[in-house]
Amino acid sequence: MNDKLPSESRNFDELPLSPGMLATLQQLGYRVMTPIQSASLPVALAGHDLIAQAKTGSGKTAAFALSLLTRLNPRRFAVQAMVLCPTRELAEQVTQEIRRLARSSDNIKILALCGGSIIRTQINSLEHGAHIVVGTPGRVMDHLERGTLDLAALNTLVLDEADRMLEMGFYEDIAFIAKRCPTDRQTLLFSATYPEGINRLASQFLRNPQQVKLLEQHQENQIRQRFYAVEDEQRFEAVVALLKHYRPVSALAFCNTKQQCRSLLEMLHARGIKALTLNGDLEQRERDQVLIQFANRSCSVLVATDVAARGLDIAQLEAVINVELTPDPEIHVHRIGRTGRADNEGWALSLCSQADRNHLIRISQLMQLTPEWHELSALQNPLEAVLVPPMVTLQILGGRKEKIRPADVLGALTNEAGLTRAEVGKITVTEMHTYVAVTHDKAYDTVRKLSAGRMKGKTVKVRAL
Repeated sequence: MNDKLPSESRNFDELPLSPGMLATLQQLGYRVMTPIQSASLPVALAGHDLIAQAKTGSGKTAAFALSLLTRLNPRRFAVQAMVLCPTRELAEQVTQEIRRLARSSDNIKILALCGGSIIRTQINSLEHGAHIVVGTPGRVMDHLERGTLDLAALNTLVLDEADRMLEMGFYEDIAFIAKRCPTDRQTLLFSATYPEGINRLASQFLRNPQQVKLLEQHQENQIRQRFYAVEDEQRFEAVVALLKHYRPVSALAFCNTKQQCRSLLEMLHARGIKALTLNGDLEQRERDQVLIQFANRSCSVLVATDVAARGLDIAQLEAVINVELTPDPEIHVHRIGRTGRADNEGWALSLCSQADRNHLIRISQLMQLTPEWHELSALQNPLEAVLVPPMVTLQILGGRKEKIRPADVLGALTNEAGLTRAEVGKITVTEMHTYVAVTHDKAYDTVRKLSAGRMKGKTVKVRAL
């Protein structure tokens, strides 16, 4: 896998694009390429598979749309390109953007295939022929299983916001779809972060991909560091005070030992704070369950050692609390880098005793940092301020073995249980179980309704974790 960094800003007329496409770009106000376009378009237009790191709003849609439109034969009425997106909203945005960019070419048909729309209408549109389909994994799978979507002519597959699709539990769906695409296609994968599943996808479905990594995409001021002086025996009380003052929806608390993790967990539970711990003693199934609950925002605090948290990538993590400073300054940088991602701001709050001063000196030297000190006594700490996670995770008995898919769960929740899409969070399907986050106020009513209803024609066992 080759790494490429973006070059200086360049004009679109430096690329091997048709005069009609260059004229369209001019009309639409595209003049200078964004960094992701400048880095990825030469690679994609040369026909290479690609992994590109790109956040929302970076111009990535044009980066893959120009490539797939260039490879298109408008006179051949067959699906030649497909873009998979995590949500209907994104799929519709991508469809509109590709239509705008395709307007210089006559009669290019672009079709959105998303859940929530009448499938019969989509089948009729596919029967009349489409050049490009943009869809969500569940609905695309439906069409493949019905035989209404033919991918024999496909030359380009795009995985847009791949990390978000993985987060939503679509790995198996993506794998099912990719295996039904021609092997000699070009595959372009765009992702804001690089969780473990991205490498798994790349090794399975991309051929010698070139990798475009943009330079550091987080502004330094996205992570606000504050330090608090404590006595050793004050640390756990100080963690509770920080949580009640800053009120993060999700916080990751780092301790240096497993015993410290266990002791802090007991203290948080005693104070009515929903917390879980990661440690090396957990079986893989238990670890997965802890991470699912934390990623689902149904647990306020995850207490972990550095070893246990290795490889952890949680979206929307509002705060990192260093219960103890680490002796290794590079690990400190890695710890606090878990927050403040993807244009979100985050807090890095560190407790520092007299014994930690040498650690702090090394951290300050490495980060060229002047520590910003604050007083614990200045924290607002109302007695009634109990942290309640916004979501509850439900565990459904049955998973991939029973051919359950995220779309089945979402359908049962919105139909049988009467929830809106906004009241349903992340859905994770494992081999034997399915996990779904629902809003706190609807959780127990949802358990009752799902238990009384059916999913894929069968009754299901459901419990709230």
